[in-house]
Amino acid sequence: MIVGELRHGQLTIIDRLREPIRLAEGLAEDGQLAKAARQRAVDCLSRFGERLRDMHAASVRAAATNALRRARDSQKFMAEAEAALGHPIEVISGIEEARLIYNGVAHSLPPNEGLRLVLDIGGGSTELILGRGPKPDALESLSLGCVAMTEQHFENGKISKRAFEAARLAASLELRPVKAFFRDSRNIQAIGTSGTIIATAAVAHELGIMESNELTSEVVETLIQKVLEFKNISALSLPGLSESRAQVWPGGLSILVELLKDLRIDKLEISDGALREGLLYDHLGRLQHEDARERSVRAIMSRYNVDEAQAKRVARSAAELLSQCARPWKLKSPLAARLLDWASRLHEIGLDISHDGYQRHGAYIAENADLPGFPRAEQSILAFLIANQRRQIDTGSCLRIPSAWRERSMRLALLLRLAVLLNRSRRTVELPTIVLEVGEDDIRLKFPDVWLANNALTVADLEREREYLGYAGFNLDFG
Repeated sequence: MIVGELRHGQLTIIDRLREPIRLAEGLAEDGQLAKAARQRAVDCLSRFGERLRDMHAASVRAAATNALRRARDSQKFMAEAEAALGHPIEVISGIEEARLIYNGVAHSLPPNEGLRLVLDIGGGSTELILGRGPKPDALESLSLGCVAMTEQHFENGKISKRAFEAARLAASLELRPVKAFFRDSRNIQAIGTSGTIIATAAVAHELGIMESNELTSEVVETLIQKVLEFKNISALSLPGLSESRAQVWPGGLSILVELLKDLRIDKLEISDGALREGLLYDHLGRLQHEDARERSVRAIMSRYNVDEAQAKRVARSAAELLSQCARPWKLKSPLAARLLDWASRLHEIGLDISHDGYQRHGAYIAENADLPGFPRAEQSILAFLIANQRRQIDTGSCLRIPSAWRERSMRLALLLRLAVLLNRSRRTVELPTIVLEVGEDDIRLKFPDVWLANNALTVADLEREREYLGYAGFNLDFG
């Protein structure tokens, strides 16, 4: 269950609840749901229903997927389930499930007008969606699920090379009719979401075999070899793998590795947004294509009472400085400009907590807040910029940023520092034209004649800034 609230025009997630029910595990070949699985589901929905009543939820949408699409006695079970939840439940088709998954992913990632291929491995089905921008173009729901695959090919929980080979062959055969369509286009951004894929990425991160936020077939093959070290699923234990996920993970890995291989996916990006988020946005009618990151920035500015006039002044100064050094400092990418702009507009969010060390408070908010649209890497860069906008520069915190962005993030932080310093007086009078010249580790600011002589406090700030930058290995000169 996911609970959201519309705040300042932005959908904010305020609660998430998850209980592993594995309804598909209780589905017999004749379509009958096992009594134990039914009871697990009803008990879970009863607890969710209690939470909804406690929070006086104004609008609820509940969806059932593959297991209840296949169940023969679904109507009788649905009556029990709806009574327990206290709200109607709709059984959605595989294609509708795929559409909603894409909607959730599209609202949870930065906009991309190019082709996107979204993969979602569920308990009873796997969804493939090919889309462009916010709209899906082709949707497919396959009878491939981690629960069913594990049950069929890892009998009694026994793990073996032969079991993996059989499961992988079954997955490849199921993909055969559709794989050509989903892999023929070039330059596709491949995105994976939901339990199996997110859990796989988490384990890979914990084991140190996945450095970025992208899965590869080599990483998944390595994980399969790790699983083969265990003889039975009941003993399967790896860092980052929950006990409930371990019960169905071998089947999920078998599907995932064949998806990567058969669809010729070199790198699979990971998204937290999926079916539940798609349901929320669909329910709100939020189909307008807008950068979710921009919505997040505006919402958090409002939430933390940011002085918008000051934020605009700092953002304007930062943009002017960036325009003068983007080429020599290799900051010409649109993302660099956006990150600097967002950090400039959010640099004072920590003031709503305390002026003392407000940059640290702001960085904590940026790092840990739920910011729809921001991948984890971008959120880490944003937090780094806010944390290092003034006083001592924490060069060690750069290690939490992807290596490709460490140098650029440091340089963006220097520009933000100067923009904040130059606007410290919060004056409405525009600053004079300031010329910025940079070298590898050198910064020189040139001001109009007599301006510095008339702004003694700014000179004192610049002299102090020269010391701070010197500790970080940079030279600042001004005049």
